[in-house]
Amino acid sequence: MVFRKDMGSLKSFDKFLNKIDSALVTMKEESEWASTILDEGQTAKVYYYHTKDENVKRIIKETVNSLYDWEMPNHPEDLSFFINGEVWLATSSHERECYIFPKKWEVGEIMNINGIDATIEEDE
Repeated sequence: MVFRKDMGSLKSFDKFLNKIDSALVTMKEESEWASTILDEGQTAKVYYYHTKDENVKRIIKETVNSLYDWEMPNHPEDLSFFINGEVWLATSSHERECYIFPKKWEVGEIMNINGIDATIEEDE
């Protein structure tokens, strides 16, 4: 999840961050993440968590009603998930875009989720 320094005070997120602190892997100051590349010279705080932690899963599910609700200034932005270091799901919250990069065996399951409007791009 991403905290854009140019979009408000990060102090307002201390309570939320403390709730999921036990699963924190690292925080990096970055200009690029799974769904975004910032203009030259701009950076944001990108937090990486282990989401196998049941407490973190519950908090993520209960904090918002939609992937697109992960948007500053009320919430961190651009929630993304990785499997074995590769992007599996990436969101650009303010653009209301979500990208899923499933394994071949997952495609059928994902396409059957109610509300998914998908375009399938084949690997080259």
